[in-house]
Amino acid sequence: MAASAHVERVPKYRSGNLQEIGLRILLYLAILIGAVIFAMPFFWMIRTAVMPKFEVYLFPPLWFPSEIVWSNFLNPFKVYHFERWFLNTVIIAVTSMVGTTLSAAVTGFSFARLRFPLRDFLFVVVLATMILPEHIRLIPNYLLYTRLGWVDTFLPLIVPNWFAPAFFVFLLRQFFLTIPRDYDDAAYIDGCNPPTLFWRIHLPLSLPALGVVNIFQLTFIWNDFINPLIYLHKEPQFTVALGLRLFQGRMSNNMQDLMAASLIAVLPTLIVFFFAQRYFVQGIVVSGVKG
Repeated sequence: MAASAHVERVPKYRSGNLQEIGLRILLYLAILIGAVIFAMPFFWMIRTAVMPKFEVYLFPPLWFPSEIVWSNFLNPFKVYHFERWFLNTVIIAVTSMVGTTLSAAVTGFSFARLRFPLRDFLFVVVLATMILPEHIRLIPNYLLYTRLGWVDTFLPLIVPNWFAPAFFVFLLRQFFLTIPRDYDDAAYIDGCNPPTLFWRIHLPLSLPALGVVNIFQLTFIWNDFINPLIYLHKEPQFTVALGLRLFQGRMSNNMQDLMAASLIAVLPTLIVFFFAQRYFVQGIVVSGVKG
């Protein structure tokens, strides 16, 4: 009787196992199809960037170029000062990233670990600033920076990021809350004050969350178009995003050069994400921030 019952259970187990394998195959197939669809524009940009000019406009289009023309990547630097635009973008992006990380880390630590009057109310006020769309603040900010004499300088693109953007304050506060309170108690017993606790305990433990902040801020500043368009009016001060739009307007007939310039422009953010993706994923998971 026991043997027959055992024999009857085996086919059910195999059926469930096969069903699970089939679902996994369908899932991986769907992921693969989605990856191909989302990667197609990037493939088309690379394909156009290395293609001879006469093949770009052929119909039906060619999937692969007959020859690879590496000189397409040099042409943008011959027409415009792309190296200067890259330097401007690096200066703005790095200084903004450093300011955002430091200010948001200190503010997030204060809301997560320190006790002071109206702490929760002030945190709600900080979160409330995220409700205001950025475009509503454009005109007041422009009038303010005009009075300060900051137009046609990098200051409007850098200085506001040194005042703890609300999203990053929320992200880092959520991460600091996951650190056990026992570390704080042990540090206070050893004579640490709050700045020392932040610098020696919480900051080294928050590297994954700080990596997320750096990636988000660097990507946003590198791809930002509207703010440089408003505050930068001289061509030598342009950023990469603004320079690409200028290049597109004047060199629209050279699609291969435009795609080459676009590929060069997006390459730094891809490299940063490739090397920092471990911290990015870990910080997103631990801090609980979802897209």
